Amino acid sequence: MSSIKIPQLLKLKDYVTFIGTSLGIIALICACIGTRAILSLGFFLISISTGTDMFDGYIARKTNTVNEIGKELDSLSDSLTFGIAPAVLTYQSFKTGSLFDIILIIGAICFAIGAILRLARFNISEVPGYTGVPTPISALLLTVYFYANYFYAFGMGGIEYPFPEFALYLIPAFMILIAWFNITTYINFGEKDKTIYIVFLIIAPLCPIFGIIGILNPNFLISMIVSVFFLISFITALIFIIRGFFLYASKK
Repeated sequence: MSSIKIPQLLKLKDYVTFIGTSLGIIALICACIGTRAILSLGFFLISISTGTDMFDGYIARKTNTVNEIGKELDSLSDSLTFGIAPAVLTYQSFKTGSLFDIILIIGAICFAIGAILRLARFNISEVPGYTGVPTPISALLLTVYFYANYFYAFGMGGIEYPFPEFALYLIPAFMILIAWFNITTYINFGEKDKTIYIVFLIIAPLCPIFGIIGILNPNFLISMIVSVFFLISFITALIFIIRGFFLYASKK
């Protein structure tokens, strides 16, 4: 296989995967720039990449081109797009310039490593379904948390208005918790568990839509409505994940 030229190994779905990878790289560049408007763009791109992640799998199944290189490419891409990029974006978004940032760095590292470990385990697992929370879901959790605070701040005083202080201090704990969600064996979803797709399909498309609204300078009322939507989405996703824990417990 090592002597085969790369273009001969790649299929249509792999090029869709590369689109998601490219979005993840651009999101990292947004994190490096670090202004709140550009950070919002970075999270916007992460939410778009959840669509490419679903689409490449759909193409692979419909064209019967599921193969090992596609599986490896998908996991490598996801580790960047749904692990490393969201972690760095979140750090840049919630850093305070104080010693607290050390705790935030630890949370970001835990989040990224949790995503990478889950993807590595998935590649070698022969058990059907999902063990641990899928990385696109964990990336969406950080995305909706960011946008809940982004729109609240925007409504209260504009794009540079500070995030609520309690939100700053909660985010490291959430990142570490989500990392545990990724790697734990106590959360399981069946291979045909429709709920995971329903929650994903509701939240994922709305993230970029509301991200565009943020660019259009929404007024106070719209900002608060969108902020509440994202807060409810975040809580709903957590409830859904806890449901997975009880689903596992009921089988024991």
